[in-house]
Amino acid sequence: MAFVDPLTAIVTSFCFLAFMIYKRMNLGIILNAAALLLALLALDLQQVLNVFVVTSTSWLTISLVTASFGIMFLSTLYKETRVIESLSESLSRIVNNSKLLVSILPAVIGLLPVAGGALMSAPLVEAETEKLGLSADKKTYVNLWFRHTIFPVYPISQLLILTALLTGTSISSLIFRQIPVVIGMVIAGYLIGLRTSVKTREGLSVEIDRKAEMRRLVIAFLPILATIVPVVVFGIDVSIAPFLGIATLFVIAKSDFKTIMKPLKEWSIWGITFAAYGAFLFRNVAEAVGISQVFGSFVTTSNVDTFILLLVIPAFLSIITGSPSGGIAISVSILAGIVNFAPDSASLLYISSYLGYVAAPTHLCLVLTAEYFKCSLGKLYKYLIPSLIICYTIAIIVYFLL
Repeated sequence: MAFVDPLTAIVTSFCFLAFMIYKRMNLGIILNAAALLLALLALDLQQVLNVFVVTSTSWLTISLVTASFGIMFLSTLYKETRVIESLSESLSRIVNNSKLLVSILPAVIGLLPVAGGALMSAPLVEAETEKLGLSADKKTYVNLWFRHTIFPVYPISQLLILTALLTGTSISSLIFRQIPVVIGMVIAGYLIGLRTSVKTREGLSVEIDRKAEMRRLVIAFLPILATIVPVVVFGIDVSIAPFLGIATLFVIAKSDFKTIMKPLKEWSIWGITFAAYGAFLFRNVAEAVGISQVFGSFVTTSNVDTFILLLVIPAFLSIITGSPSGGIAISVSILAGIVNFAPDSASLLYISSYLGYVAAPTHLCLVLTAEYFKCSLGKLYKYLIPSLIICYTIAIIVYFLL
C-alpha cells in the first residue's frame, strides 16, 4: 500500500532530488535514489517490484546501458592509450590555419564524451589563440563553444541515444532536424569568437610530411569511425557499435591487457552506466505513479502551451542538474502524458536541454575552462548569451517549419 498520495510523493521526491543536486552527488545516484524514493512513497511493494523488473528486462534499457558503458570505455581507453594525443597532434600539423584549427580541435576532442573534457583541448586551443591575439575571455568562449558543436548530430552521443529511446523517435530523424542548429552554432562561434581576431597564424618553422601526418590522423580516428559507420551505414544497434571501436583501438594501440582493464577502475564509466539505468527507472516509476497526469492537470488549468514547456522545462532541469541527461530523463517523465513525442517535439526538447546545459554554471566544462583561462563568468556570458539566442531561434524556426 502506498504511503502518500501521488502529488505529495512527487513533491517530496523532487525536493530530495534537488537536495542531492545541491550536494553535487553523482547523477547515477541522484536518478536512481529519487526514483526509488518516489516508488516507495507512491506505490505498493508489488508495483515497485514490477517497475524494477520491467526496467531491468526492457531491451531499451539494456541497449542504453550497454551503449553508455561501451562509449565511456572507448573514451577512457582513448586517453589511456594516448591515441587521442596522436589524433590532435597530427590534426594541428596538417591544418595550417589557426581559426580553422581552434574550431576543429575542441570538436574532435569533444567526440570523447568525458566530464570536463574541454580541459583536454584547452592547452591546444591556447597555443593557437595566442597566434590570433584573442583575449582570455574569447579563448574561454572558443574552447567551450566549439567543443559542444558536434554532439547534436553525433550518432553515438549518449544524450542523442537517450533522447531517441525515451521519446520513441529515431536517431536519424533527430540528427536531420538538428543539422541547422549545429550550422548556427558554428557560424555564431566564428562571428562572435573568431571574426575580429587581430593576428594571423605564422607559417610553420619546420617542414612536415603531410602524407605521414594524414596517415597518422586516419589511424587515430579509425576507432571512432569503426563505431559510427556501423550505426549510420549498416544500422547496427548502438549497444554493439562501441565495442567495435574498442576492438579497433586495441589493435591500433597494441595495448597490453593491463592497459585495457585500467579504465574499468574509473568511477566515471560506472557512474554514467548507472545514470543510464536510472534514466529509464525514473521514467518508468514516474509513469506508474502518474506524474504526467498530475502535471497535465496543472497545464490544462493554466493554459500553458506545450511549446513553452518543451522550451523551458528541459533547459531549467539541465541547468540545475548540471547534466543534459538528467534534464532529458526528468523532462520526458513530466511531459510524457502531455506531449505526443515526435521528431519535432523530441528535437526541441533535446536542444533546449542541451543548450541550457552548455551555458549552465553547473556545467563542469564551463567552470574548468573559465578557471584554466582565468576568465570571469560575467565576461564569458557576454559571448554565450548572444550565441544561445541565435541557436534557440534556429531551433524554434525548425520546430515550426519542418
